[in-house]
Amino acid sequence: MNQVRQEGHARGLSRRRFVGLGAGLGAGLGTTLGWPTALQAEPRGLVPATEDGLRIVTEELPPYNFASPQESQRMTGLSTQVVQAVLRQLHLTAPIQSMPWARAYELARLHKDVLIYSIGRSKERESHFKWVGTIAPTDFYLFSHARHPITLRRLEEAKPFQVATVNEDIGEQFLEGQGFVKGFNLQSSVRYEHNYDKLRRGRVDLWIMTELAARYIARRSGDDPDRALHKSLALPELGSAWYMAFGNKTSDAQVERFRLALDEVKRSGLHDHILQQWREGAEPRDLVAHGREPRR
Repeated sequence: MNQVRQEGHARGLSRRRFVGLGAGLGAGLGTTLGWPTALQAEPRGLVPATEDGLRIVTEELPPYNFASPQESQRMTGLSTQVVQAVLRQLHLTAPIQSMPWARAYELARLHKDVLIYSIGRSKERESHFKWVGTIAPTDFYLFSHARHPITLRRLEEAKPFQVATVNEDIGEQFLEGQGFVKGFNLQSSVRYEHNYDKLRRGRVDLWIMTELAARYIARRSGDDPDRALHKSLALPELGSAWYMAFGNKTSDAQVERFRLALDEVKRSGLHDHILQQWREGAEPRDLVAHGREPRR
């Protein structure tokens, strides 16, 4: 019975599937063709580098990295606190700038000494970055809304549906590699919260997201994630962790410096402490900013 409802739902979607196809594909091509050319020069709007040339970029991806509700110019979150702990271990101070993911990704890829987080590691990305190490766990799913649950046995069964993605993030790149197409069965956005809003309003059928982030965003929207979200399909192919990384133009010495500092943060127990607090669903204070030092 559930399968019949899903098939009927998919047929209904086919009437709107082609709306905006040309515009969606055009935007995708514009992004693909425009970024590398625009970013060969010194990037505009990026915060000044530190004395040793370091810049740090990320995106709004709660609860991993997002603007503090108290101080909109300060980033917080699970991954952010790990990055801050690494900076403290290195006795560095550097601003963290949030921007749309596609821009952060290209800035880190094309410029030296630009640290990016939380970034997923994939075969397609492997050769474009120098990977510092893992900073937070992930577990990706295709989610549907509990009002209209969709159960999938394999990824191919998701192709008749509309899937919410974020431009150039690892979920979107993965689905495109599996034959999904922006403007056809992928609805690309620049914010994860927008995608949950689309899902709850019935504007998309599926949402690709990590479980921790999906539940957090649902709660921040005033919903009970246990009542709002249905796990349609697990996607273990997307890996199990977010990383810190530099682009290939960054020296090996700089990457190793950060790798050793991250290893020390993990050895000290601070990394596990940060993860545990966020897993418990709280929004803990910034442990590093409040002076908690790794054990030496």
